[in-house]
Amino acid sequence: MKQELIIKNMVCERCIRVVKEELEAVGFSPLEVQLGKAVVTSQRDDIDLKIVRRVLEDNGFELLVDKKASLVEKIKIVIINLIYQNKLENLNRNLSDVIADEVGRDYSYLSNLFSSVERITIEKYIILQKIERVKELLVYEELTLSEIAYQVGYSSVQHLSGQFKSVTGLTPSHFKSIRTQRRILIDKLGSPAT
Repeated sequence: MKQELIIKNMVCERCIRVVKEELEAVGFSPLEVQLGKAVVTSQRDDIDLKIVRRVLEDNGFELLVDKKASLVEKIKIVIINLIYQNKLENLNRNLSDVIADEVGRDYSYLSNLFSSVERITIEKYIILQKIERVKELLVYEELTLSEIAYQVGYSSVQHLSGQFKSVTGLTPSHFKSIRTQRRILIDKLGSPAT
């Protein structure tokens, strides 16, 4: 039997590897594993979702069965991919159009759904993700602030600096100089605890 699983909190290549290994360890054959999704087969007639849910939760992931939660997770995956794979540099389209195309639904519906489930707008979530990426790039000290702004999709250093200060309370240069501001795990951004 073949089944697609929607998995919350997968945010990197390591997550993909862990999910694949853990599913194999409990007897499933992953046909495809990517951010937020795994397609598995089993020798049994039905896939025991209790086992899958337990093994995923033991590793910090969550199996989503609710269609709305699955759509929200797909939106997050699209945003994370765009930001962390440097796809914003030469993006000649609105992010809303990209998200709608990737998820396959009307953006206004997705926006309302995301806000109702996450209690934060898609736009605010994008800003939080971008700022975390900027923090990461600042700590690496490999790029100038101008290069970082371009890579993360800001129109100018001033725009980046304004949003950075609005979110963190610090300017990028002050953040870089003190480095005591702890980074937030990207799967925790936008949750009520942050």
